[in-house]
Amino acid sequence: MTARVLIIAGSDSGGGAGIQADIKTVTALGGYAASAITALTAQNSQGVFGIHPIPPEFVALQTQLVLDDIGADCIKTGMLMDAAIIIAIADILDKTSIPLVVDPVMISKSGAALLDPQAISVLISRMFPLAQLITPNIPEAEALLGRTIATEQDQTIAARDLLAVGPKAVLLKGGHATGDQVVDVLATPHGMTRFASDRLPGRPAHGTGCTLASAIATGLAQGLRLDASISRAREYVQTAIKTSPAIGKGHPVLNHGHPLRQN
Repeated sequence: MTARVLIIAGSDSGGGAGIQADIKTVTALGGYAASAITALTAQNSQGVFGIHPIPPEFVALQTQLVLDDIGADCIKTGMLMDAAIIIAIADILDKTSIPLVVDPVMISKSGAALLDPQAISVLISRMFPLAQLITPNIPEAEALLGRTIATEQDQTIAARDLLAVGPKAVLLKGGHATGDQVVDVLATPHGMTRFASDRLPGRPAHGTGCTLASAIATGLAQGLRLDASISRAREYVQTAIKTSPAIGKGHPVLNHGHPLRQN
């Protein structure tokens, strides 16, 4: 059976991030993508220019209908917008045992707020305990913990502290740090794993966080171990950045379809 991934996230009209990037990622890696849209955004490679939230009860309806009919082998959440949407989704996910990847999307690449700051505590208390994995970047981890993360040692400690909040694993991404390498740190109850790769030159790409989390979710849906899912997802994102098409006037977008073109 094709691995089924349900994505609960916002729509990106520019196609570089959000639901559009998620669906392309799952498809390129051989899975089947379904979706529940939490918000419509008006954006392109240069930024987010408008956000229209979807009513929580309609987000819940999308989610429940997909689960009742199609089902899911893994669920991935991205932009959840506000506390009401988080609660509506958590009420459904509380009743399932489906592996959950939570990408705690808070701020867009251009700096637009994608999560109500007052909803952070609800995200931590309702979603994190359900998660097989959470995938914050450094600014998101700083917002979650209320402190600065300046070094790789800080990153490692922060990942452990986030693990103590309730998720089964934490992948704290280091793309916002400085240095010649991008270091992501995985914290699990069994210890720490360090994933490192050379930092690619040029302006940071749009949609890397959404894409990485969806790629990991696809691997989990296909039965891969967590570390193997992360390794494959990082390689997928790196190649998608390296082969970025010349589209848009702002941040580079990813070449999500590169595995299909290679095949």
